[in-house]
Amino acid sequence: MTVIVTVLGKDRPGIIATVSGALYEMNANIIDISQTVMREKCFTMIMMADLSEMNVTLDRFKERMDDCARELSMDIQVQREEIFQAMHRI
Repeated sequence: MTVIVTVLGKDRPGIIATVSGALYEMNANIIDISQTVMREKCFTMIMMADLSEMNVTLDRFKERMDDCARELSMDIQVQREEIFQAMHRI
């Protein structure tokens, strides 16, 4: 299964390290990543991750992303790739 992880909030050191480290701990593989800092304040990241070899359930994965969101004081959302694609289809 492939998911899209979106991260949004105030820029600060350690965002990518925290989120990618959590994925590493769960044996999820980052397929693609794009991040932008807008006007040196607002951090955005979209990450595509392959969860097929993951060592936890999808619910636990989402809980761990919620933990990261609280730790970083950011908004982190997880969506299955097909739902993300359907929502962003023109």
